[in-house]
Amino acid sequence: MPVLKTDHPSAPMHIPDIIIAIDGYSSTGKSSFAKRIAREAGFLYLDSGALYRGITLFAIENGMIDSNNTVDEKRLADALPGLDLHFEAGKDGSLTYMGERCIEKEIRSLAVSRKVSPVSAVPCVRGYVDRKLRELGSRKRVVIDGRDIGTTVFPDAELKIFMTADPEVRAMRRMKEMIGKGEDVKFEDVLENVRERDYIDSHRKVSPLAKAPDAVVLDNSHMTPDDQMVWIRDIVSRLPGASD
Repeated sequence: MPVLKTDHPSAPMHIPDIIIAIDGYSSTGKSSFAKRIAREAGFLYLDSGALYRGITLFAIENGMIDSNNTVDEKRLADALPGLDLHFEAGKDGSLTYMGERCIEKEIRSLAVSRKVSPVSAVPCVRGYVDRKLRELGSRKRVVIDGRDIGTTVFPDAELKIFMTADPEVRAMRRMKEMIGKGEDVKFEDVLENVRERDYIDSHRKVSPLAKAPDAVVLDNSHMTPDDQMVWIRDIVSRLPGASD
């Protein structure tokens, strides 16, 4: 079994071969948390959000979503079978590609963030992403983050985590990340986008954002990344098959 190494003073913990499904609101740091778990435990990290953002970028560039966030579902459904979205290894983890083009920077822009929720609510889009994730996660030893991983994609995941944080905290985190990438954004605009995404994600007809009944809640409003690793270490230690 892989070993989770943390800054916790006790001995490393052995983790059984499982699927760890992490759901939650936007800008709660799901991806960073999942990547660190994967790196330190030797698991494979699957970024579902990058796939949804990649499809959103594709829809924007091909005129499939208008200024009112109305998606041309038929054109998108016809195009998806030929869309090559995949991950390739990079210096700091996996990178998202559309064909031979690395789109990692474009998919993290505010322009994509503003339209990813309506695009991800389209049934054919969710089907496309779900199929890719299930194929990659079928052999277990994976960490996956998203909005409906524990409720729809992997309802039988052995460990389900639901992440949340105050909207203002999440907006500040998102703004700092975007400014660090050279984008000129205002806190009010980012906060509005965070709240809008919360509403759309929680009220969409297909696989709405919701906490799975057996998920454990992680509110990281006032936690550091190291705090979160101590938290996950404690949670994992209670799983069947785990041992110190």
